[in-house]
Amino acid sequence: MAEGTARRTAGSAGPDLRQGPGRLLVTLYGVFTVGAASRSVYQLSTRFDEAPLAYVLSAVAALVYAFITVSLVRGGEGARRVALVACAAELVGVLTVGTWTLIDPSAFPDATVWSDYGLGYVFFPLILPVTGLLWLRRARPAPREEGRA
Repeated sequence: MAEGTARRTAGSAGPDLRQGPGRLLVTLYGVFTVGAASRSVYQLSTRFDEAPLAYVLSAVAALVYAFITVSLVRGGEGARRVALVACAAELVGVLTVGTWTLIDPSAFPDATVWSDYGLGYVFFPLILPVTGLLWLRRARPAPREEGRA
């Protein structure tokens, strides 16, 4: 932890993604990783033939959540950029699947994590990527000034 603080003060890194609101974001993504993965593993192994598209999309959501969680925990500018792209992709997924479930409900005989924009999860699947994008933009390192060492 002291190493991360030293890096922030010595370099131009932004806020640590593993402290304050960043820690809450990591925790929420971790919880959603476990929840979506558990749900999809159960559904894929016991009821795949009932709603294969919905269950595969829940598994995709779990993978996206896991990827973002690992990126946030890893820290650093490269991981921040990767998490930023992954959050944007997650938001596109939530909006696409959410709209699809409203336009063609028959394509989803059972709900996914992202169905109806995350209605079954109190819209957290829609709120998380927006919050993640905002936090990751805020956590961007300050630009370096040319005259400074």
